[in-house]
Amino acid sequence: MSSHPRLARRLTTFDAVSIGLGSMIGAGVFSAFTPAAQAAGSGLLIGLLLAAAVAFCNATASAQLAAEYPTSGGTYVYGRERLGPWPGFLAGWGFVIGKTASSAAMALTFAAYAAPAGWERPVAIAAVVLLAAVNYRGVTRTAGMTRIIVTAVLMVLAIVVAACWGPYGAAHAGMFDGGGALAHGWYGILQSAGLLFFAFAGYARIATMGEEVLNPRTAIPRAIVTALGIVVGVYAAIAVSILAVLGPDGIASTPTPLAAAVAAGSWDWALPVVGLGAALAALGALLALIAGLGRTSLAMAREADLPRWLAAVHPQFKVPHRAEVVLAVVICLIISVADLRGAIGFSSFGVLIYYFVANIAAYTQSRDNRRYPKALQLAGALACAVLVATLPGESVIAGLLMFAAGAAYRLLRLRLGGARKR
Repeated sequence: MSSHPRLARRLTTFDAVSIGLGSMIGAGVFSAFTPAAQAAGSGLLIGLLLAAAVAFCNATASAQLAAEYPTSGGTYVYGRERLGPWPGFLAGWGFVIGKTASSAAMALTFAAYAAPAGWERPVAIAAVVLLAAVNYRGVTRTAGMTRIIVTAVLMVLAIVVAACWGPYGAAHAGMFDGGGALAHGWYGILQSAGLLFFAFAGYARIATMGEEVLNPRTAIPRAIVTALGIVVGVYAAIAVSILAVLGPDGIASTPTPLAAAVAAGSWDWALPVVGLGAALAALGALLALIAGLGRTSLAMAREADLPRWLAAVHPQFKVPHRAEVVLAVVICLIISVADLRGAIGFSSFGVLIYYFVANIAAYTQSRDNRRYPKALQLAGALACAVLVATLPGESVIAGLLMFAAGAAYRLLRLRLGGARKR
């Protein structure tokens, strides 16, 4: 029996699905189509399907592992249990560092839509403090606020689709202008898939909160697959709609393609609604990110891969309160000094490594714990490696430096620990 204080099981399957949706239907759907169109033109539709296929392989691996290891930490725990301490550490490190940067990017995205000019950074910091306080008060409050945000964002996305295809929309047959879906070649399509994968990656948040879900062996796999299926349908509808209005060149030329697609028609009243939806989506993703980061940091601290002081669980609220406070402070510091508009590729690098480890770990599970064929895990691992290799060069370099720093940290910690024992 573990001596670590445990988190409380309070989340239903519906709560878990809501958190997964809040993690995936975030600011990515409002911004990731632009770099994808720049890389692949109309081929972003193929890239979206590839990203969804990779996400499905990874989701089934995460679901299968979560059923066997229903505890906090996600792939960090699975990697340690199935492959050893180093693979687990690299997965956890990639998640914590990459998603901390993503959290700052989500906060800045929220502020870009919601803050007056010149007040973006203070408003972003205020958003982090507010959502960290919500998380601090307990996971049921996190789930409740996420449900409200997800509902509002889905309504906004429905308005975007209606504005594109309605009687006063601007949809036309120009979605394949510029040479067709293969005009940019398969490398561009694969690069778009790697960038769009950023928008799917939130289902891991369900697995990282496995210690707080009721009936986790059935609820977590069901929640992961359900949330992913809903998001694939939503993203496909958005992609086809904005391509029909703007064409690939139009999407590639604007940082706000959903707003541009609405503006192309006569639904001018809907433009502020789209801005509000983008702000809420960023807020929802940030809320789920902070929750997932706290749980992964808790798991790493329990094994001394992060300072053990972070492994504390609040006696009343049953949350990793020290980890959440420290992460909120770090995110606020990043916001105050950095411009993270290019964080999509950097985050995708870390997340793809995270899921590469998840697929390999799931491949090693015994027949008794297997829910999906091994071929899915092999396909998922191979796809993660391919998509990492096709990310923009600066994202790959930043990711490699990030993992080198993590490896150096762990080696130093192991050496110091060994010296103390001697």
